[in-house]
Amino acid sequence: MTSPQENTLASPVGTTLDRYIMRKQAEFPFATGELSQLLRDMALAAKIVNREINRAGLMDITGNYGAQNVQGEQQQKLDVVANIRFIRALKNGGEACAILSEEDDEIIHTGNDQGRYVVAMDPLDGSSNIDVNVSIGTIFSIYRRVSPIGTKATKEDFLQGGRKQVGAGYILYGSSTMLVYSTGHGVACFTYEHSLGEFFLSHDGVKIPEQGTTFSCNEGNWYDYPEWVRSYLTQCKERRYSGRYIGSLVADYHRNLFKGGIYLYPPTAKNTNGKLRLLYEGYPLAFLIEQAGGKALAGTEAVLDIAPVDYHQRAPLFIGSSDMVDDLVACMVAEAVPAAGVGQAG
Repeated sequence: MTSPQENTLASPVGTTLDRYIMRKQAEFPFATGELSQLLRDMALAAKIVNREINRAGLMDITGNYGAQNVQGEQQQKLDVVANIRFIRALKNGGEACAILSEEDDEIIHTGNDQGRYVVAMDPLDGSSNIDVNVSIGTIFSIYRRVSPIGTKATKEDFLQGGRKQVGAGYILYGSSTMLVYSTGHGVACFTYEHSLGEFFLSHDGVKIPEQGTTFSCNEGNWYDYPEWVRSYLTQCKERRYSGRYIGSLVADYHRNLFKGGIYLYPPTAKNTNGKLRLLYEGYPLAFLIEQAGGKALAGTEAVLDIAPVDYHQRAPLFIGSSDMVDDLVACMVAEAVPAAGVGQAG
């Protein structure tokens, strides 16, 4: 018989991502192993990017890269590094036939025309914050292709709509590195254990609290927000809610997912249809939040119900605890606001 001390010292480490995926494979649509492998490929790239981020200050890969991406945004060196790492992992994995990245104008064909899936991703969201050691992340969305197997992927493979996602998730690079994903059967969270080089299950069946006391938005845009957004934020302050805004979408979203809250990126005078990208920011995060029991809207319309028309389409985003999103809608209705526009491309 082992002593209590021996039991403590030899306690199980936990369930690895690979083992969890194997156990859950029966829940995957068309389960034949390809989607399982694709998730492993994403996890492998996340480990490599995590390493690059942790040593960025020593490797001279912080700061601007000196070019702009398709969004017209200044690329950071780590944007380029992460983009390369994820594309390479998905190409080598063989399951993704094409990739859509925030950093590239057109879809990227992997050469794996037999692959059954396509991936849309923001390889490194919030990368400008790396210079000041603030949490950043990767966001991804997975679709089963609709074009014939053995041919080149097409635009239609990516413009199926948010309800057609078969998987979505994000990786948070912070005080710990976490991978959060769903394949439509709840939300699971894995924490990276550096010494073992493995992601271990840390939270299963994640549910966002129905009511939170945190609102997250850039209040520097206050005078550019619609009146109904300002009315809602005033209501939050009157209720003594806490304003928490990191400026990294994944980090703000992750906090609210676990503690309850709402994230707002409203339309503004400059960006009348919002600024966040629908396919690889709005859709995947909305997919996850609905699986966790929350809500995601763009105006009065559910984000997942928006019809996509372009790879880099933008949309407003109001996402988080269901009761808080409902309160926001009430402010919108009180102002008799029509559904916000969500069809802007580019």
